[in-house]
Amino acid sequence: MSEIRLSSAGSMPGRVPFDRGAAALIAAIFVLGAIAIAQAAGLRQAVLYGMGGVLGMALYHAAFGFTGGWRRLAVERRGRAMRAQMVMIAVATVAFIPLLALGSPFGQPIVGAMAPVGVSVLFGAALFGLGMQLGGGCGSGTLFTVGGGSARMLVTLVFFIIGAVIGSAHLPAWLALPSLPPISLGTELGIFGGVAVTFGVLALVVLATIVIERRAHGSLEAAAPAARSGLARVLHGPWPLVGTGILLAAINIATLLIAGHPWSITFGFGLWGAKIAQAVGIPVATWEFWNWPGPALALSRSVLMDTTSVMNFGIVIGAALAAALAGKFAPKVAVPLASLLAAAIGGLLMGYGARLAFGCNIGALFSGIASGSLHGWLWFGAAFGGSLIGIWLRPLFGLDGFKKK
Repeated sequence: MSEIRLSSAGSMPGRVPFDRGAAALIAAIFVLGAIAIAQAAGLRQAVLYGMGGVLGMALYHAAFGFTGGWRRLAVERRGRAMRAQMVMIAVATVAFIPLLALGSPFGQPIVGAMAPVGVSVLFGAALFGLGMQLGGGCGSGTLFTVGGGSARMLVTLVFFIIGAVIGSAHLPAWLALPSLPPISLGTELGIFGGVAVTFGVLALVVLATIVIERRAHGSLEAAAPAARSGLARVLHGPWPLVGTGILLAAINIATLLIAGHPWSITFGFGLWGAKIAQAVGIPVATWEFWNWPGPALALSRSVLMDTTSVMNFGIVIGAALAAALAGKFAPKVAVPLASLLAAAIGGLLMGYGARLAFGCNIGALFSGIASGSLHGWLWFGAAFGGSLIGIWLRPLFGLDGFKKK
């Protein structure tokens, strides 16, 4: 998934090899980052940054990404990763829909990841699904693999940012196409009905992966035995998929309560790109999207005031720390040109598609479905279809795709 290799730096007899120097440096950077954010933007932003750090460690140690899991189901007929994703969404749903019905639990106003159901989401999600298979990672996958030392994924991230800025310029035109307003299952069906319907569809997805896997292999794939346990496994990995999914759901719930909205990723990319564009003289502040209240406020303030951005920073640094602790923080710069081209194309498609579809696998799929938003399910179906096309195209760039019969 990432362009990193095992290093024996800092190894000791009877202990897990890890990069002592890198781990110490990255830990220091993480702590200094938290202090700087607390002073510049307040304690809440520093807490969200810290939560991002935990997310980065979890994503890295479990290799918890949507791209590889979807490809394994399509190519190898193995669905263990997708089942873990459905469990993650289910756990978040149990809390999200009731909390959103309250409106302001604990005195904090909260909003779900809601979006219109229309052409923009359908087309954008399909582009995103195609792009993530060429780019090699989804929104969260791009961040944690960059943190882990992947030079290829850094290319994906750069073009992801460019695509997000272009998408922000075009989104108003896309929203003029046919669509329905945001539809909340929790509002339309009530708390119990919204949770029950969401659970039912998630269960159908799980059942489909079980049927596909058993038909292809006769039995379900078991998790590989852990080489380590206890604190050694926590620090050095690997982390179990389902357990990590539950942890990610818990952090998303905490994000909803602390930030006032669910975990998201790609708005931060568009904001970074818009600020860079503004710095070089491109008048993004005159674009319609950047005059909407939320984007306009974010563009006018420091990125440290943007909750999505500080969590993204935390994810990258947390993943870097996890890689160092696992003895794998050793960036590989030599990447085939065709693979870099795929990374650039994939990044552009993901950035553009995420803006049109109101998010990525985290903001639209995970947080959207957990919020009871119908657009999350439309995103899932369209992105999975686009992902199949992306898998089919991967061999054109020297990447593994569908196996020849």
